[in-house]
Amino acid sequence: MNGKHTNTTTSEKTELSSLTAVSPIDGRYANKTKALRPILSEYGLIYHRVSIEIKWFKSLADQDGIEEFPKLSKADSKFLDELLETFNEENALEIKTTEATTNHDVKAVEYWVKNKVKERSSLAPYLEFIHFACTSEDINNLSHSCMLSAARTQVLCPMLSEIHSKLVSLAQAYADIPMLSRTHGQTASPTTLGKEIANFGYRLESAINHFKAVKLLGKMNGAVGNYNAHLSAYPRLNWQAISQAFVESLGIEFNPYTTQIEPHDCIAQYCNALKVIHQILLDLNRDIWTYISLGYFKQRAVDNEVGSSTMPHKVNPIDFENSEGNLGLANAVLNHLAEKLPISRLQRDLSDSTVLRNLGVGLGYGLIAYQATLKGISKLEVNKLRIKEDLDNAWEVLAEPIQTVMRRAGIQNSYEALKAFTRGKEINEERIKAFIESLDLTETDKQSLLALTPSTYIGIADVLAKDI
Repeated sequence: MNGKHTNTTTSEKTELSSLTAVSPIDGRYANKTKALRPILSEYGLIYHRVSIEIKWFKSLADQDGIEEFPKLSKADSKFLDELLETFNEENALEIKTTEATTNHDVKAVEYWVKNKVKERSSLAPYLEFIHFACTSEDINNLSHSCMLSAARTQVLCPMLSEIHSKLVSLAQAYADIPMLSRTHGQTASPTTLGKEIANFGYRLESAINHFKAVKLLGKMNGAVGNYNAHLSAYPRLNWQAISQAFVESLGIEFNPYTTQIEPHDCIAQYCNALKVIHQILLDLNRDIWTYISLGYFKQRAVDNEVGSSTMPHKVNPIDFENSEGNLGLANAVLNHLAEKLPISRLQRDLSDSTVLRNLGVGLGYGLIAYQATLKGISKLEVNKLRIKEDLDNAWEVLAEPIQTVMRRAGIQNSYEALKAFTRGKEINEERIKAFIESLDLTETDKQSLLALTPSTYIGIADVLAKDI
């Protein structure tokens, strides 16, 4: 043997499937990203382009000042609506076949719509009002905004809201479980398990609301954004008002100032808002991973699953690790989208075109991560004994309330006294109580401090967790 790898298949023989897909989004994780397929795939882009073309055609028919294009009958309007309602993958493939000849994707869509419309004799005279006064980017920018809006409303936000709901439920359920904090990885003032989860719930809710509030913009103003072609044909029409009404009818905010392209600032804001959400989820994944490592959480074993190929006992936190990895990939793509898309040379260059085809990649990796986080959360079980064990071995955390009460009583160098007593020392209940008894405090203050334990020194953590 020469050590050369021999593959039993060739590229000519290999059919595209979830097993042969180059990207894990459409391969290993295809089942997890299928909700985005009808929206953010090339089919989804073609569908939305057809939608914009048909709706613009109908909008022009409604304009009183276009005498050459009368208002549509109900039957003709229904015919156009049904073209869109029945649009399918076979139709999209027809458009792709035309594109192979035109070498222009939007023109192929225009030709397909024209071919369909001319089959209806009552509409055939008005074919040239399809794609009337449009540049390709009039169609594309509105398609992309509609796609991102649908992805946000139909897929991303429902999944993110589910994560938020789970966190709120866990925060309230675990509100009364005292837990040692670990600032800088070291023992610190106690909190509750519920309060730490509530922190993430609150952050996530705020970030989701910010994401929902990002306005997606659109334009329908021609080759360089000035309605040049529109006015050459119909100079008396208020094309800016017509354009605004059309864009807003799609649920998109109108952008009155553009070059040939809508500048994509809104897509950058959309991506950046998602990145913040992903950073919060990354933080959550890593904290839960650490709590599992500390033994604060157990993970429910799933029959027939294998944790390690050699260590039978292991139940690894793979869901949180999977989520972490996919969130990193999502943010890498989203970051490039946010940085690149708002930049275009002069009135237009084409460098955004291929980048925009990767919107589904950034969102797809995020969707995979959301599901992994949810799966990981569903397998968590609290190990109260382990949490209590750590608290019972951390009496030094009471140095904070002791020195604070000493300060109130006017005892000099209170902090320094507790520092000398506790730092680097073995501290237990007996030593802490003996120290309290030695202090020049009122009996009331002493009894209040003597009643404290690491498990009861939690401030209002339990209240905060329940109130989220």
